[in-house]
Amino acid sequence: MSENARTTPPGGLPPEDAAAWQRIRRYAVPAGMIERATAHRLAGDWRAACAAAGTETTVDPAALAAEHGSDVAAAVTEDLRHFAPDLLRWHLPRVLGGRTVVAPNRRVVLARYGTGSDAPVLYVTTRAMVDGPQRLRLHCAPVDPHARRHSYASWVTEDWTRARWFWDARHTDGLRAGAGPADRIPFFHPDGTPLREDELPTADPGPADPAGQAEWAAVLQWRGESVEAFAAAGIALDLTLPPNAYRWSDAVAALKGAALDPALLAAGVRRLAAAGAGDRFTFAPHWRCLLLVEPAGPDGALRARLVDSSEVRDVPRLPDRAWRPLPDLHLVRTGRTAPRELHPLVTAALFPAAGPAAGPPGPAAPRTVRVRCVGEWHEVRSRGGMLEIPHSAEEQQRERALRAFGGEVAGCFAVREAWASGKGRLPRALRAERRELFERVQHGDTAGVLALLDAGLDPRVRNGRGQGLLHLLPFVRHEELLPRLLEAGLGLEEQDDFERTPLQSAVQNGGTASLVRALLAAGARTDVVDDMELSLGQVVSRYKRTDLTFLKELVEERHPGINFEEYDEFMAERAEWGDFEDDDYEEDGYAETGAGGTRTAAGSAGDGEVRA
Repeated sequence: MSENARTTPPGGLPPEDAAAWQRIRRYAVPAGMIERATAHRLAGDWRAACAAAGTETTVDPAALAAEHGSDVAAAVTEDLRHFAPDLLRWHLPRVLGGRTVVAPNRRVVLARYGTGSDAPVLYVTTRAMVDGPQRLRLHCAPVDPHARRHSYASWVTEDWTRARWFWDARHTDGLRAGAGPADRIPFFHPDGTPLREDELPTADPGPADPAGQAEWAAVLQWRGESVEAFAAAGIALDLTLPPNAYRWSDAVAALKGAALDPALLAAGVRRLAAAGAGDRFTFAPHWRCLLLVEPAGPDGALRARLVDSSEVRDVPRLPDRAWRPLPDLHLVRTGRTAPRELHPLVTAALFPAAGPAAGPPGPAAPRTVRVRCVGEWHEVRSRGGMLEIPHSAEEQQRERALRAFGGEVAGCFAVREAWASGKGRLPRALRAERRELFERVQHGDTAGVLALLDAGLDPRVRNGRGQGLLHLLPFVRHEELLPRLLEAGLGLEEQDDFERTPLQSAVQNGGTASLVRALLAAGARTDVVDDMELSLGQVVSRYKRTDLTFLKELVEERHPGINFEEYDEFMAERAEWGDFEDDDYEEDGYAETGAGGTRTAAGSAGDGEVRA
């Protein structure tokens, strides 16, 4: 048995991925977003549905009709009437590895309207920042498949034109069809309840039980018997190493330990071939091994072999949906999520017997936490917007004086300091409260954040990067949160660990021009520099925030000479050398739709991370 199989169930996800998907399903597409987007979609307002699901749009049916004809515009408009942006967000690929964010630099192709290179394509793009605001952008225009994302990153294209069940409300039944045979989903009873471990097959059940055969193939893969597992799914597996075997010395072991569903792989390849997407594909079940899957004869048999990437450069990549198990199935199967907590359209397709779904649960109210303090157990709780501790005003004044003179605080006082600074240890329950808040901030759940504040949560909390809620306004609807936070006494000049004020964070982390103007109107200072000694105007230039030209001009007018001269000289030299030419690269979508000059560049990965 492989090492991976010790902790991963047959046909399931590794524990670390399962934990990440559990958090994704809880926070990434909140129930309020689903409800609002669905209501607008059913009312026929696709633009409002997109706005409710954090999806900006540049689609203009009238312009499409003028450029590509009325038939194309009518087809696009009909698709948009049934476009479920919340469902698309639900299924988008994620970064994982401890994160819950949407995979960056993705171009998800939804539909094509014609066959020529100038035919318009309906597609969604994700941002370049790994942990930046989770806003998406919907486009409909011809696409150059060779265009790069930025000078430092290429687009990764996800083709969902043959997987409309991921975004089109008319086709969600296809989600069930892709999950397994018609009689039942593998690893589940016909009524949708999960199989127990002792109910899994111990031998090949034969063709009369296709779901059982899929389970048997997964069990064999779980044991590390990859050749036999692939054979059970109808794929002849060749583990001969490629010629440059020194690079592949552990490829066989990696494949045997991969969390892989061979039956799903075989069915996915055959579906794509039947749809005319080709019959040869590559996929990497592990970063150390690359497989080519292709026909093995006229009878529909398949074969797979290890290959080096240099010999399959022109072979298309097999979409993840064609071989990776649906995370929702694994989460329900292992009890991490209930069917009623899934997206309602997903539950209706996969678990119709479970009844209507309510979507992911809302935030839990703050609760009382016991803290060891000077040999006693005290109760600490967020109440009325404060982290209350059971100490008198005199005791608290004495502790503040002790801290001011360099002394160490302990017990309740240490907990409150860790809460307000992001540094130090917190009790597990308070860590959970903090994570709950910042996960909801990360995914733009403004309603969830407001609900937590209404329940009494102390808004002075900071995350592991020293960022407070004001620093993270680019992720949420600032119109609702900014006045609330200012009223609670949060300061506009408070700095995070990178010496950035909320205004600097807004410029760097994708805040809109309206957020920047709101911070300025609230009195945010413009004579600030960050830990790189860059002024606000220089940050505007660095990230090509052409929508914030007004801020750069304001800084230069108010504070002449504030710029870090060496940085300006460096940028001028780069422009002179031609290293900064990226006019052919596509914009990142920081600016609000319709704002002039929307092409901007993203920051380095992780600059905007909401770390609990």
